[in-house]
Amino acid sequence: MTAYEPVDSPDETTVFPYHDLTPPTLADVFSAQRVIDRHLPKTPLVRSEFLSGELDADVYLKRDDTLPTGAFKVRGGLNLCSQLDPEFSDRGLIAASTGNHGQSIAYAGRTFGIPVVIAVPGEPNEDKVEAIERFGAEVHRVGRDYDDAREWAEKQASEHGYRYVHSANEPLLIAGVATAGLEVLDELPDVDTVFCPIGGGSSASGYCLTVGEVADADVVGVQSSNADAMYRAWKEGHLDPQPTADTLAEGLQSRVPFALTSEILGEKLTEMMTVSDEAIRKAVRTIVEREHILLEGAGAASVAGALDRADELAGKTVVLQLSGRNLSNEKLRWALDTEADADTDADADTDTDTDANARKLDDE
Repeated sequence: MTAYEPVDSPDETTVFPYHDLTPPTLADVFSAQRVIDRHLPKTPLVRSEFLSGELDADVYLKRDDTLPTGAFKVRGGLNLCSQLDPEFSDRGLIAASTGNHGQSIAYAGRTFGIPVVIAVPGEPNEDKVEAIERFGAEVHRVGRDYDDAREWAEKQASEHGYRYVHSANEPLLIAGVATAGLEVLDELPDVDTVFCPIGGGSSASGYCLTVGEVADADVVGVQSSNADAMYRAWKEGHLDPQPTADTLAEGLQSRVPFALTSEILGEKLTEMMTVSDEAIRKAVRTIVEREHILLEGAGAASVAGALDRADELAGKTVVLQLSGRNLSNEKLRWALDTEADADTDADADTDTDTDANARKLDDE
């Protein structure tokens, strides 16, 4: 059995010799589309009457929440597993995840008959964990957050010879998730702007390679201000980790920016922005109430970003990626909590009073 030891990594994650950090091309995405078309349905692109009215724009929702795992990442898992080196078919795959990447690899492993081990944080979204286990993977709870689980998975890959499936430093994974952009182009070639949630950046990278390149559309990435490692990497031009990533949108949770997606986004992304967890909460609630679509926090980040940029979108054709629906019951209650709205309004009033007092003192 070949043993794989880590090699020098450009970021703070572990990279093995089988990790190719060359960005995929548009041709790679078309190749991936042939794989995805065999295994997954095309997801709907639906005009939102409510958001079109709110933004004075032509707004469409890319419903990757309708995929079998409830999230976009399964596109990447299937493409990667379809081209897996045969030596790993028996040894199996290992990955770290807050839930959706784990479901993707578990689903793809079941599809291709490959054993899968997934590491999740110590207090995960239990609904996502149950789904991972239903797809046949072995789950280990490790540490306090995604990055603790990731470090454990990387160590296991080195010690036991698993194929470590990085959540972003995988060209085949990025090419797979990019097929969503080809579907958008087929139905709506004249796109002006796409908003994508960003955790590790694979989906936004995919839209940059497709809708960004082919339609010359603006691609805007949206992170939580509580987990902004990729935002800082993009804005400041480095791959330095951040001390915390304490967002309630666990799909956006990573303290470490990733090299491959940072390279693609640094070259091709139009804009990266952050929104508060409160804005994400309100976006979840808005989409439930107005569109009757259930989204997890990460899945609603694109909506929060577009609402924040409303003044810039009038008259444009806008696509919002709805990346996932796997919201826990606890966070659904949080999203719909009207008392939280009142608390937020009270905080805003206090801030306004404070600002007014400060201006008064300045005037005096």
